[in-house]
Amino acid sequence: MPTGARLAAAISLATLAFVVSFLVMPLLPVGTNFGYFVHINVVLGLLCGWIFMGKRAGRGVVPAINNGLTGMAVLVLWALFVQGAWEMFRLAMRHRYGGPFEALSQIFVIGMEYFFLIAVPSVVIPLVVGGALAGLVTENASQRWR
Repeated sequence: MPTGARLAAAISLATLAFVVSFLVMPLLPVGTNFGYFVHINVVLGLLCGWIFMGKRAGRGVVPAINNGLTGMAVLVLWALFVQGAWEMFRLAMRHRYGGPFEALSQIFVIGMEYFFLIAVPSVVIPLVVGGALAGLVTENASQRWR
């Protein structure tokens, strides 16, 4: 059911995904074609905010911060998986893998490589602060619009 908390969570996580996407871009290799990188991350932020954060709002300030951090972690995990799958598909179309199981296993390897690329303070700190703020915004919306 649509609520103000779900809308606030979706918008705040989408904004966080938008900002962090531009912080991640300089960390990737030079010449990387980003294509729909930002768009996919923003859509994932909308979905994670609506589905995961919005339904858990309205329980207080400390659970709100935990909710925001959990929503941010889910967003990062889904983004790593989707971007890893996209890169695997791109490489598979160039016949880089010996079979389908090798290609599917590479999704997780590529996702872990991306994780280690973005595990720097210039990305982690905005993620944590933005996740906590997203949780507080969601909690505020839940208290205002029932």
